[in-house]
Amino acid sequence: MTEHAISDVADTGVAVEELKQFVSRADNIDDEIEEKQSDRKELYAELKARGFDVLAFKQMMKIRRMDRNVRQEREAILQLYLDAVGVI
Repeated sequence: MTEHAISDVADTGVAVEELKQFVSRADNIDDEIEEKQSDRKELYAELKARGFDVLAFKQMMKIRRMDRNVRQEREAILQLYLDAVGVI
């Protein structure tokens, strides 16, 4: 550790170089997230261009990731509510 870094830790109680490494890692993760979001946006644009309903696709993906029992319980509750208010 350099004298300046030791001074920083002593003065502020913060390990400056370690903190900078965490900042760098966080920046890299943020960059990866932005890239993935761009990829997802392109996927949705391609789906739409091919005539697929993007909202239905998103809902399908959400349902697909759900635990089967949780999904069935939610569907049953939804159906109960729909019946109660006279929808469908």
